[in-house]
Amino acid sequence: MKADKTEITRLVRTARGQLDGVLRMIEEDRYCVDISNQLLAAVAVLKKANRSILAAHMSCCVKEAVESGDADEKLAELIALLEKL
Repeated sequence: MKADKTEITRLVRTARGQLDGVLRMIEEDRYCVDISNQLLAAVAVLKKANRSILAAHMSCCVKEAVESGDADEKLAELIALLEKL
């Protein structure tokens, strides 16, 4: 992985902490909107981590594949990933 591992790890741990909090909120039968807001916050952190990983991938792996004239596989991977979004 070419992305900043320290930053990605921090983001994923933050999301994990938020999800642990959501589980506690559910167990405590907290207000639905509060739970939803916490879920959205966790999703936002995971999206940020994913964007960072993909940006690093494009800056390194895809760029190298383009420069070597062998970009088809890397571009197909990106297209398949984008279709999942």
